[in-house]
Amino acid sequence: MFRDLTFRPHHMFHKGHFKYLILDLLKDKPYYGYEIMQAMEEHSHGFYKPSPGVVYPTLQMLEEMGYATSSEQEGKRVYSITESGISLLSERRKYTEESRLKFDKWCSPEVREKFHEVRHELRETGRLVWSSARGLNREKLEEIKQVVLGARKDIQTILERSS
Repeated sequence: MFRDLTFRPHHMFHKGHFKYLILDLLKDKPYYGYEIMQAMEEHSHGFYKPSPGVVYPTLQMLEEMGYATSSEQEGKRVYSITESGISLLSERRKYTEESRLKFDKWCSPEVREKFHEVRHELRETGRLVWSSARGLNREKLEEIKQVVLGARKDIQTILERSS
């Protein structure tokens, strides 16, 4: 009935290109893993924050391949780019640029704020239902389900109209 509208941020990268974005960050300064996640979220205007399950294995792979090194600083593992990493990044610059363009195309500045407002309202609606869930009976839950289903159908219609 509905087109698959699942948000899949990992589709913004071609397979294997995520490592170039990490190297691109490391070329400017050393980072620890959490900082990389925050920087990616900032660069994508809040639309993508890689999980630790993506970032840390990639950092480990980059280190094993000799493109990054790590050291312990104040109880945190901090990663830096190596000369080999700089060379690789230079050779594969187009991959970094392609991924950065995808970040920018996700949501233009004109609609970014409105999108965040919509996302906030969806989150608040979920919280409202969740916080009231214990006191809801079967009939009220069915009513809520029908309202949500109706809203989803309306959104689907709007999206199909704008395609």
